[in-house]
Amino acid sequence: MTRIDETVEQTASQREDERFMDLALALGRRALGRSWPNPTVGAVVVRYDDGPPIVVGRGWTQPGGRPHAETEALRRAGSAARGATLYVTLEPCSHQGKTPPCADAIIAAGVGRVVSAIEDPNPEVAGQGHARLRAHGVKVDVGIAAEEATRAHAGHIRRMRERRPHVTLKLAVSADEKVARAGRRPAAITGQAGRDVVHLMRAQSDAIMIGIGTALSDDPQLTCRLPGMASRSPVRVVIDSHLRLPLASRLVQTARAVPTWVVGGHDAPPDRNQALREAGVVVLRAEVRDARLDLSVAMRLLAERGITRLMVEGGPKIAAALVAADLVDAAVLMRSRQSIGPDGIDALEAMPLTALTRSPHLTSRATETIGEDIAETFERT
Repeated sequence: MTRIDETVEQTASQREDERFMDLALALGRRALGRSWPNPTVGAVVVRYDDGPPIVVGRGWTQPGGRPHAETEALRRAGSAARGATLYVTLEPCSHQGKTPPCADAIIAAGVGRVVSAIEDPNPEVAGQGHARLRAHGVKVDVGIAAEEATRAHAGHIRRMRERRPHVTLKLAVSADEKVARAGRRPAAITGQAGRDVVHLMRAQSDAIMIGIGTALSDDPQLTCRLPGMASRSPVRVVIDSHLRLPLASRLVQTARAVPTWVVGGHDAPPDRNQALREAGVVVLRAEVRDARLDLSVAMRLLAERGITRLMVEGGPKIAAALVAADLVDAAVLMRSRQSIGPDGIDALEAMPLTALTRSPHLTSRATETIGEDIAETFERT
């Protein structure tokens, strides 16, 4: 075989690897919002025999984080996994948790090659899964679609490395950059198509967070109301230093059906704590500094309970506090073509919207038209 032939063959092989890793990433997205505290992994088993490659098994992380994607794909592949190639979006685990290590399952299935997008930052794995596979004669290639996989596993990576969830801030602003009417009265800003996108974002998040101001003024449900997707509603979190969330609010009234957590201060009234708990609300406690609840501590509390991807739909105060604390990892800015007027409430409390849109920590990645609105997406640089 000539050097040119070898180059052509390698290029074709890389294209196949990229194609099947794209499929694995798409499969992993099915688990968004449902697999925490485990990462949302996708896996594909492919046979390279005579003729074109054939997919013989597909898998993704199941609700609650188990079974893992690799074991699901291997189960579906059955005996066809022997000698096949496994594509997986994150390094297979190598430690005994609530289920046996995926690396051992891959070895037992006789898989000949594993293509892994990225190494798992979990210190219990951190390269050991790849090492175990290689030690048992499995060929391992790492790095195909690494950038896409890093984005897909941003919540897991952030939780492992920084002990907090990956935070996505959603803001719906009018043409004059307002988010509510005078007196903090709510206003319908985005159109139906934009609202549908927001509900999909909720379904793909582990939890959704607002401040007590939004809870009091809007009495929201914070559920996913797309047809057939009510069960995909995320955990609902309210930042509420003094535990003022009304027992008659829709959040409390539905707390036994949709998990509802409130993060309050250590000095919040004990009777309010007891009343919320009796209604089915989980009450967490964090420090209050300068009359504001410490959001960094709140984030750590959420991560400790398994939350990896947090969507924030709160009002101007909590949005501004997150921006000021550099806790925004991504943002979706939904801009309406309608104006509210000079008496409306600014998008960020006591700071211009440019603190977000021109932040040195965020970069604009995409702008698209969604129905009547324009959505701009930002990601941490």
